[in-house]
Amino acid sequence: MSRQPEARRPLSLRRQLLLPLAWIWLLGLVAAVAGASWLANASANSAFDRGLQDETVALAAKLVWSDRGPLLDISRQAMELLNWDGETPNSFVLLDEAGRVLAGDALVPRPQLRHQSFAQPQLFDAQFRGQSVRGAQFSVSSPMLDRSVTIIKVEAGQKRGRLVRDMLLAMAVPTLVIAASTVALLNWGIRRGLAPLRAVAREVEGRAPSDLRPLPVEGVPAEVVPLIERINSLLADVQQSVAVQRRFVADAAHQLRTPVAGLRVLTQELAFELKQLESVQPSAWQPLLSALMRSSDRLTRLIGQLLSLVRSQAAHPSVDGELQLQDIRPLLREAAEPYALRAARQGRSLLLEMPEAPVLARADSLWLGEALANVLDNALRYGGLQVVVTVQALAGAVQIDIADDGAGVAPTDLPRLTEAFWRGERADTRGDDGSGGSGLGLAIAYEVITKLGGTWSAQTRPEFAGLRIRWLLPV
Repeated sequence: MSRQPEARRPLSLRRQLLLPLAWIWLLGLVAAVAGASWLANASANSAFDRGLQDETVALAAKLVWSDRGPLLDISRQAMELLNWDGETPNSFVLLDEAGRVLAGDALVPRPQLRHQSFAQPQLFDAQFRGQSVRGAQFSVSSPMLDRSVTIIKVEAGQKRGRLVRDMLLAMAVPTLVIAASTVALLNWGIRRGLAPLRAVAREVEGRAPSDLRPLPVEGVPAEVVPLIERINSLLADVQQSVAVQRRFVADAAHQLRTPVAGLRVLTQELAFELKQLESVQPSAWQPLLSALMRSSDRLTRLIGQLLSLVRSQAAHPSVDGELQLQDIRPLLREAAEPYALRAARQGRSLLLEMPEAPVLARADSLWLGEALANVLDNALRYGGLQVVVTVQALAGAVQIDIADDGAGVAPTDLPRLTEAFWRGERADTRGDDGSGGSGLGLAIAYEVITKLGGTWSAQTRPEFAGLRIRWLLPV
């Protein structure tokens, strides 16, 4: 079986905004580095080339024409200055028209130039003593004799490289600082602009599924306001639809309560009348009337749970601030007592384990008892021989565990325990005789606990031997 490819996680809005800007910034940085490198090389070469040409012209200015031929009128100190940098090749040569060396270093390379340059020195690149050098060639003619000489001055390129490197460092450091500051400011600006959206997301994440209040639009960017307003419109439509459904369920349950109660009374009256007839044997009518009584009882219980579900969904005790800090032990004991008697009649046990000291929690007397009653009813229908209710006072909360030693449920079905009308496989196997549940008990209990500000969790096999439902109520 081929595996389906996993869906790619969508990029966040911040990354979608930052990525194009980062590419623009990167391209700009590359262009700035390339431009700075070109500018540094051009500036350094231009400065050194002008200096090399000036040195060559100055050297030519020292040329003196005599009867013995051209001579350089230059002192020993000046000759040493022509090669002041001992680390790099820096030398000159004076050549006559035939290319004979009149002065200087005979190893100085000659450029491959077609014509002599009398107007200004001509520049060229060559190799001298194993290094790349930059040279300048300048020709000078005698004002009285029909003769000319050529002066070639060369210098190494290391000094140019050092200057280029220093210029690049001088430009690169502030450029990188400005670039890093720009990226940081862009990231900060985008995060600041998206902060209202993150606040809306956190509020939605923290809401209960039944909380359909409109989302706030204060501080939200103008581009997102239409989206928030559309979501609020949808929430209003859903809230109205839910209200209509609740009203329908409540009205239907109220309307059904009277005829169901009449049906039960008529069934009891019919049983009484049949008992008076000596010609009719009880074995002929008693099973039928018993089944009719069980069906009417189940219908009565279903109607009651429908009304409880509607009331629990509509109630907001934690929002209205009506919860009082009170000892919940009497509430739990009163709610569990009828089910303890029911368990004893069935040959089973229901234990209530609570500390002797008061257990204080913020709860509503009616609703907390209703929630416990529904969970106990579910445990006695589908659990094992023993049901245990454990109450513990924790730091900042009260923990209530309702556990049974039955078969439990499939781990994949745990999230569906609180769905209305969901009963699972074990409920389906027991529902044919009229004793099965309606699938509303745990849904009602879940609604109540969440409205009280508590949390709900459940464990089953293999983590727990049976089914355990745990509540945490605030203090």
